[in-house]
Amino acid sequence: MHANALSTGSVPTSTGAAAVPRSDTRVIWLLLGAAFVAILNETTMGVAIPHLITDLGITAVLAQWLTTAFMLTMAVVIPITGFLLQRLTTRQVFVTAMSLFSAGTLIAVLAPGFEVLLVARVVQASGTAIMMPLLMTTIMTLVAPQSRGRMMGRVSIVMALAPAIGPTMSGFLLDTLGWRWIFGVVLPIAIVALVVGARWIRNVGSQTHARVDVLSIVLSAFGFGGIVFGLSQIGGGGSHGGSTADAAAASGMSTATFVISLVVGVAALAAFIWRQLRLQRRNDALLDLRVFRSANFSLSVGHFAVISLAFFGTITVLPLFAQNAMGLSPLVTGLVVLPGSLAMGLAGPLIGRIYDRWGTRVLLLPGSILVVALLWLFTTLTENTPVWELVVTQTLLSIGLALSFTPLFTASLGSLEPRFYSHGSAIVSTVQQVAGAAGIAVMITIMNAGFEANAAAGEQAAWAAGARQAFLFAAIVAIPTIVGAILIRKPADAVGEVPMGH
Repeated sequence: MHANALSTGSVPTSTGAAAVPRSDTRVIWLLLGAAFVAILNETTMGVAIPHLITDLGITAVLAQWLTTAFMLTMAVVIPITGFLLQRLTTRQVFVTAMSLFSAGTLIAVLAPGFEVLLVARVVQASGTAIMMPLLMTTIMTLVAPQSRGRMMGRVSIVMALAPAIGPTMSGFLLDTLGWRWIFGVVLPIAIVALVVGARWIRNVGSQTHARVDVLSIVLSAFGFGGIVFGLSQIGGGGSHGGSTADAAAASGMSTATFVISLVVGVAALAAFIWRQLRLQRRNDALLDLRVFRSANFSLSVGHFAVISLAFFGTITVLPLFAQNAMGLSPLVTGLVVLPGSLAMGLAGPLIGRIYDRWGTRVLLLPGSILVVALLWLFTTLTENTPVWELVVTQTLLSIGLALSFTPLFTASLGSLEPRFYSHGSAIVSTVQQVAGAAGIAVMITIMNAGFEANAAAGEQAAWAAGARQAFLFAAIVAIPTIVGAILIRKPADAVGEVPMGH
């Protein structure tokens, strides 16, 4: 790593912002719009699961596959996007992604039952998986280094506002029109985005003619897919209905599936890494791992993994705590998390400007300290906690996370040479999926175990105790991010950090 490649992270690095040409801005906004639709679609499903159990006449275990299959498909497809973004043109990748997403949404609208709806979710996820790496790579290619923070701030608006709107929209549609309209509202927006994007998106960067390594694709699918699927089985016996024998059998099957899936996933991932190290010598890797020669990229990705684990686990446990322990309705629960999501999105552009001007440390350090402090405060919540306290706590946590995400996205990819942007974007997105799945699985398991251990105290008190134990796990896991916040730097504006040889 070159000593002069990085700024101090705490002093001004640039005062001016290079203007982004109008044609480039249009491409970015089209991609932002498409990403918004994809994320909005995903955040509607959590609220819909109970309705689907009743309307489709399926079990809770089957219904959960509508989420598990989506996550699994994302984990399988995302690692391949690094190769796709180099092999295909920007327009081809966009049209492919939005066509898959639109087709999946249409199938969902028309689905006669669970099986077809599950297929629809897989097709949707195939398109969704491509959108975020495409967006990130395009921004890194088109936007000058000194302006990337501001543009990444806009990305944070999309990532925050879609989850804020999704559950509320889903609840309204479920209460008035039925579950098909969750997809019915998204479909025309997706089709418009597809048509407009196919017309206006121009090609960005240059394409390579690397051959497709089928073995790498297979190993990637079994590696990342096996790990995510295994993690999704943790706590699979968390239902508290049915007989003791049924619960024990379900728990045993879940444990066996978890172990087998994880062993297969780790073994396949090790083989995948070995394969990429060999292929990258001739620039044929499906996912080029030379990006990890950048210490700043590696630190940023590690920091991102830890904060994603704590973040996704917490935002999954928090609504369960609000409904099961505090007795709040789904609508009120959605309103509780709404201010935090809005604050996170609206703060994005300002945080981006601060990053462009001052670098990483002035954002990451207070952000990490705030997140850790708030997670520890979460461990004090009880079934009698006032709703206003929960709103304030969750909003402050969201602001702390906002202070972290934009600098991490920008600093990690900015540490790479332009030819590695697509691989870096794919790795960051893959890490988010795997770490998020791990956080959700572990924290739900801890919460269920806490519920069982405290069942004698009453149902609401037991759920509160379980949630506090889960939040304690997140608080402990998040502590190393304070150290990472000190070490991660803003890359120098003019050069990539990594002297990567062929």
